[in-house]
Amino acid sequence: MNDDRPATLHDRILADVRDNIVRGIWPPGYRIPFETDMATEYGVSRMTVNKVLTQLTREGYLERRRKLGTFVTAPRVQSAVMEIANIGEEIRDTGRAYSLTILTRDVRRATPADMQSLHLDHPVRILALDSVHYADNSPFCHEARLINLDAVPTAETTDFEGESAGAWLLRQVPWSAAEHTIRAISATATEARVLALKPGAACLEIGRLTELEGRPITFARLIYPGDKHQLVAQFSPHAATGS
Repeated sequence: MNDDRPATLHDRILADVRDNIVRGIWPPGYRIPFETDMATEYGVSRMTVNKVLTQLTREGYLERRRKLGTFVTAPRVQSAVMEIANIGEEIRDTGRAYSLTILTRDVRRATPADMQSLHLDHPVRILALDSVHYADNSPFCHEARLINLDAVPTAETTDFEGESAGAWLLRQVPWSAAEHTIRAISATATEARVLALKPGAACLEIGRLTELEGRPITFARLIYPGDKHQLVAQFSPHAATGS
């Protein structure tokens, strides 16, 4: 018996619709089935289906259009301590030309190290990508990315030569939580080679895990030359707490 099954029909419909969106079965702009059709399919009242769709609309997955139906929305970037930036846009915003080279691409069963990076408690199939982002043909960032194919199966057949995996995920897949780990490191021989640096040069490392309701989506390890990148965060005071 699977104890993870939704407890009620409401929960089952909610999980099914959300899963269809996250997995790309229902892409952005897709008009989902009408409430009456879904009610018949699941054997529930139309009101039950309406409550599910209303909840998913509040969560940002769906958009209700009067007289037209209900459509899947484009994923929205959620607020976080640091925004999840599109590296290509970062480079273009400075007036430089952007390009990307994929060094390796591997579909495999998650190794213990992969599971640790993705915060997984059991092995799944993953897509591992090793890439270099360029600004005006100069190495800008070395990216090692893991994508959970159980959560995003369409990534396996997607060509990331024209659009980076990070940009594609931001456009295609919703996320609800992110974790950033930031530290200064010295470039290893491999990192120095791909970033055109001397071994031991100062670099900035950002480790970024994104999840959707506790389900890991992707982990990216981003290495920047220390003299070519900076982090800027804006803060506002919280309400007075007496401290």
